[in-house]
Amino acid sequence: MKISKLKINKFRHLENLDFDFTYPLDYKDKSKAGKPLDKICFIGQSASGKTSLLELIYEYGFNALNQETIGDSLSDLRSSIKTLDGRIEFFINNKIFIHQNNEIIYNNKNYKTRNVGGVVKSLIPKKEKKDIIFFKSDLISEGNIELFAKNPLDLIEKFNPEFEKIKVDFKLKESFNSSDKNLLFDNNVKPELWLFFLTDILDYRKKFTQRMSELIHKGFLANQKRLTTEYNKWQKENPNPLEAFAKKFNPILEKLNLEVDIIDTEYTIPLRNKITDEIIPIRGASTGTKGLLLSFLPLFKLETKDFLILMDEPERSLYPDLQMDLMEYYQNLTENSQFVVATHSPFIAASFEPEERFILFFDEKGKIQVRRGESPIGDDPNDMLKNDFKVNYYNKYGEDAYKEYLKLKQEVANEKNSEKKKSLMLAMVKLGDKYNF
Repeated sequence: MKISKLKINKFRHLENLDFDFTYPLDYKDKSKAGKPLDKICFIGQSASGKTSLLELIYEYGFNALNQETIGDSLSDLRSSIKTLDGRIEFFINNKIFIHQNNEIIYNNKNYKTRNVGGVVKSLIPKKEKKDIIFFKSDLISEGNIELFAKNPLDLIEKFNPEFEKIKVDFKLKESFNSSDKNLLFDNNVKPELWLFFLTDILDYRKKFTQRMSELIHKGFLANQKRLTTEYNKWQKENPNPLEAFAKKFNPILEKLNLEVDIIDTEYTIPLRNKITDEIIPIRGASTGTKGLLLSFLPLFKLETKDFLILMDEPERSLYPDLQMDLMEYYQNLTENSQFVVATHSPFIAASFEPEERFILFFDEKGKIQVRRGESPIGDDPNDMLKNDFKVNYYNKYGEDAYKEYLKLKQEVANEKNSEKKKSLMLAMVKLGDKYNF
């Protein structure tokens, strides 16, 4: 599922905005020309509407996936169409879904709500639905990390009766696109969703504990060689599910000198400091590390193919070196999914093509306008700040230094005395090197 167009006549404080989320027809990669963007980046000052755009896309995309019909009409019994003052277009399984005002056009067929009787069906067949995930900026919370901080055996004991129901509910995706919006990741995600992501790890822990107990009761503890042989045999038949996640998660943890420890059994996803060899409880990890875990795990476990993934401020609490490659790490977790990101970070923005950046700004009347990016992908963050963010990245001290630099430059040009000229040039070069003028 991908968004391709959005026209807003009026939504909250946003008015008369027109977005084309497709690659230009003259795009360098001809195979993408005219098709929906792989990723979209919203840039803008606070209160410019970045989060509002993410919320609009989520609400209307979610609404699209849940429309039901009776014959050729939209059902007014079990689904309701959200009125949109404008137009939004999605690609769903290569079919165009258009929502305009209170009308829907899907696969070139018009639908309106009518009070009629008959058999209720999903407008979009279940097998063709592609999920939407929304990671909000307040994702990192004590409530969301609580389960990760508990011992796996304690979780198994407490939630064991619920595991099978959770597996069935989420494996069948009955809960994904329903009114409780299970794929909205804010500061209060339902524990059942985190448990679903952890069920295979907890199942493995339970089987591992049972098998080790059996081997010990058989007296293998006194025969380390045989114990190792039996364990390796069991391990081959029961691979640790944490290994697959670690393979994806460890490359980004590497920059934090961390890795997922697949041997430790004290936590469901234990982190190990590679320098000190110390196991780090999730509550003891940095805020940025917590955020990475809370976003990486869902994208990995949901097998995100053809998803629409919304992220508000993915740079939260992350050092610039991590921000620079973050989108690449996220994209490596998915297949043919579209990312829509709102950010304040020039490092995040630099990982998008200029055609993929949409800059929201206030015009002279205080109204929000939009323009495309200018800086090429991978551009210097300072150039990104200047060209796309339109920010003077020098503070008053830097500005004073630059004025002094220009003054010295002028004095060098006017000075006739060779010794004084040399002294001024040295001062100018020293100041220029210090501030990279």
